[in-house]
Amino acid sequence: MKVFFANEFSQYNEEIILTIKNFKNSGTIIGDGRRNVIKFFEIGDRLLNFKSFKQHNIINRHVYKFYRKSKARRSFEYAHFLLDKKIYTPTPIAYIENHDFIGLTSSYYITEQLENSFILSEILLAKDFSDREEIIKGYTALMYKLHENGIQFIDNAAGNFLVRKENGVYRFYIVDLNRMNFYDRIAIDNRLQNFARFTLDKDIMNIISNEYALLSGLSAEYCLKKISDASNKMLLKRKVKKVLKFYKYFIKI
Repeated sequence: MKVFFANEFSQYNEEIILTIKNFKNSGTIIGDGRRNVIKFFEIGDRLLNFKSFKQHNIINRHVYKFYRKSKARRSFEYAHFLLDKKIYTPTPIAYIENHDFIGLTSSYYITEQLENSFILSEILLAKDFSDREEIIKGYTALMYKLHENGIQFIDNAAGNFLVRKENGVYRFYIVDLNRMNFYDRIAIDNRLQNFARFTLDKDIMNIISNEYALLSGLSAEYCLKKISDASNKMLLKRKVKKVLKFYKYFIKI
């Protein structure tokens, strides 16, 4: 087991290792756990969030040991990069990797548990939420800040943002960090295509387009067209993928 801590949290070493050893049989699970398993545990005077990444196939196990950083390590390093840019994410505590002679067997990313927060997707669905439009504009401003800093958040879906009201202001925390690209500059069309996974709701697209236009100096019409085209393309890709999966199932039979 390899354990890597943020400097200020190394005192939790023994407790975190013990928690990992008992991970399957303890803790409070978050979500359905179908892909990655996320739980939180009380350790000392803190609530800590543990994300256990899905087991890789034998080829990827080898790749993640010898050629590529694990998802847990990338999450940990990207979190520190975001925080350096004054972009919020739950406080990174540690990451853990387990290996055998073939490759990576398991990995964990550990952060502080963010209490009293909402998932952005819940707010988007609650059309009667009083500050819904303000929150969508705040999300758009965050995306603009990411883009201005050359950061492309590939998993830009509403379920990967936590929202919490702090001192009367909504603050956004990015989670599921392991897929990001970093550039000196991001072209405007690539920026707008980055919204492809976020929503198919036309009203939400309009709010995002108007706000991004205000921030970037572009026209709202141009922003809306590019975001809408990217979303429709993503939708078509998902439909094709489902059809191929359907036919693949019957071919096996």
